[in-house]
Amino acid sequence: MAESITRNTPLPERDLDELLIDAEADDEQVQQQPVLLRRPWLLLLGLVLVALNLRPALSGMAPVLGQVSAGLGLNASLAGLLTTLPVLCLGLFAPLAPVLARRFGSERVILGILASLALGIVVRSSFGAIGVFFGSLMAGASIGIIGVLLPGIVKRDFPQHAGTLTGVYTMALCLGAAMAAGATVPLTQRFDGSWALGLGFWAVPALLAMLVWLPQARQGHGLHKVAYRVRGLWRDPLAWQVTLYMGLQSSLAYIVFGWLPSILIGRGLSPTEAGLVLSGSVIVQLVSSLSAPWLATRGKDQRLAIVVVMLITLAGLFGCLYAPISGLWGWAVLLGLGQGGTFALALTLIVLRSKDAHVAANLSSMAQGVGYTLASMGPFAVGLVHDLSGGWAAVGWIFAVLGLGAIVFGLGAGRAMHVQVNSEKV
Repeated sequence: MAESITRNTPLPERDLDELLIDAEADDEQVQQQPVLLRRPWLLLLGLVLVALNLRPALSGMAPVLGQVSAGLGLNASLAGLLTTLPVLCLGLFAPLAPVLARRFGSERVILGILASLALGIVVRSSFGAIGVFFGSLMAGASIGIIGVLLPGIVKRDFPQHAGTLTGVYTMALCLGAAMAAGATVPLTQRFDGSWALGLGFWAVPALLAMLVWLPQARQGHGLHKVAYRVRGLWRDPLAWQVTLYMGLQSSLAYIVFGWLPSILIGRGLSPTEAGLVLSGSVIVQLVSSLSAPWLATRGKDQRLAIVVVMLITLAGLFGCLYAPISGLWGWAVLLGLGQGGTFALALTLIVLRSKDAHVAANLSSMAQGVGYTLASMGPFAVGLVHDLSGGWAAVGWIFAVLGLGAIVFGLGAGRAMHVQVNSEKV
């Protein structure tokens, strides 16, 4: 029996717990199977350690990008490609996650992909220019797969505490990004100026996460017999508005991850100072990423919230790019508050625009797959514009185009509607 979902259906009350979307939500058997945890504290520790590893490979590169480019003879366009590859892989490999999970089980897939993440970090640091690009590709693909599977495990194994653990998961992501942004330059200096060892260090936390996660990979979680198919999603305008909002706001986020330290170094900061500014901005994201979804669901729709957080983001970006350097920390804090809110609202929209968990899982896959692929173009464009202009001032046009585009599509995605699709058992 197909369930038709129409746009004029009133929105139900949604818990913020639903921000954790299960990639295997199309599998009814898995969703209904009770889970007995022998050592929940060990699973929770493993989840936190895995989440900590989902950003260092991305944020750790930015503070030493100048050294890497100089050491390998890369121009700004190639450096832009280096920051683009991992983000591109987030989008290209995200749809592979539920396929692998249904074949091998989420826990085993995460263990294997943690190994590929650690290997990618090592390859990036060990084999010159080819290794940097290939290792970045491996790391991005690994992060894309784990990032899709991990929230579903939290939601499945801790259903009574999913809201609290949403905050823990978000905090671990922000902490991992901030640690790598702030510590990579000091590590490089500690290793006699070797950026390769400074970046390669981040394979160690991935290996530690593997050891702690190993007991989870030995457990199975049921058979996969009853599945759902969602039809019409790729033809739905609202689904595309959600996807494009996700992609454009993510593009700004990965420009910050990839290029903000280089921009600040160009304005006179040392690499250590630039890394600390990025680290501080990422930490601040925790505040708005936890509060923005709650505030956005208090009103009749999310359009006002989307405009506000994106304008705050743009103000922070333009402040970091053009304002006097004496007020930099204030602009960095503003940027963090804005970007934490834009990302959290992107996740919230996936839930609110979906009628049920099956639709949400498919819309999440579409938004991440297409959105992150689109987002990868932002870091590359920054490198290209910097290469052509010889400075950073022209990059402000990229910020403006992406930010205004996100507002336009966000105004469509923020309306109180559901995507019009058919959800049916197969």
